[in-house]
Amino acid sequence: MALLKAITANRLRDGEVVFLKAEGVWVERLDEAALFEDAAAADAALAAAKAQAERDQYGVDVYAFDLTLKDGRPDPVKARERIRALGPTVRTDLGKQAAA
Repeated sequence: MALLKAITANRLRDGEVVFLKAEGVWVERLDEAALFEDAAAADAALAAAKAQAERDQYGVDVYAFDLTLKDGRPDPVKARERIRALGPTVRTDLGKQAAA
């Protein structure tokens, strides 16, 4: 299974986890995020996203993370990213997973 990359950050105004959809467009749902198969493309998108987030004072802690596709949907490799994408693990009736 090939690893993909997505880019995430925390929105400054409210701390919400956001994901890069396209150049300069941030969304709250991982399902809408741009997925990168090519490491060079992911690195270039990450550099641009960091610069734009800082310039616009939009987000902090911008970074790329690994994921795979599971049943055609993005599935983060690490637990930290699953929690950031879905919300709390002890109350699945709360957070983004409740809306899914």
